[in-house]
Amino acid sequence: MATTAKAKKSAGSGGNTKGTSAFIGAAAIGVAAGLAANLGRKAIVQGATVAAGDWMEGLKAEHRATLAIFEALERTEDSHVRRRGMLLTQLKHALAKHAFQEENVVYPAMRQHGQIEAADGLNRDHGYVKQYLFELTELDRDSPAWIVKLRAFRVDLEKHVREEEDELFPMLHTALGEAGNRHVTLAMNKEGFKIA
Repeated sequence: MATTAKAKKSAGSGGNTKGTSAFIGAAAIGVAAGLAANLGRKAIVQGATVAAGDWMEGLKAEHRATLAIFEALERTEDSHVRRRGMLLTQLKHALAKHAFQEENVVYPAMRQHGQIEAADGLNRDHGYVKQYLFELTELDRDSPAWIVKLRAFRVDLEKHVREEEDELFPMLHTALGEAGNRHVTLAMNKEGFKIA
């Protein structure tokens, strides 16, 4: 009897080993598929910026995409709570990625080329962007005050964008020269890919 019990136990553990191996294999495939999907998603999210070919044009494309989210939000009514929530999440993600690129690459490049006060001012503006996002998250999305806050946010953000696009970024672009612009473009896209 002892031999039969040992044989059964041995056979049972062999079955568990096969089952465990299959489970580990399936989990590994799932992890690999998840990583591949995440890399694909990152490539798509950062793709429009990369496709612009130049850091300044990439940031302009991101500005336009962000303003399109604002337009979609402004078309909502107070009763569109769920839609406002989804679009606000998109807005937060777009602005977080954008700010990460600017704060980690573009603003430091501005400081290196003598635009210290301007870079600090733009960075300070990003603090207010975060404040607006916090306030929009805290407000009831069906409140008339929500859309009023969103519109005030857009006005302030558009001032920031105009200052970057019309004055500060072109000045930096000229100061960097061809090689410097290639370097900043590559560095910015690497940063964007991290958070995309």
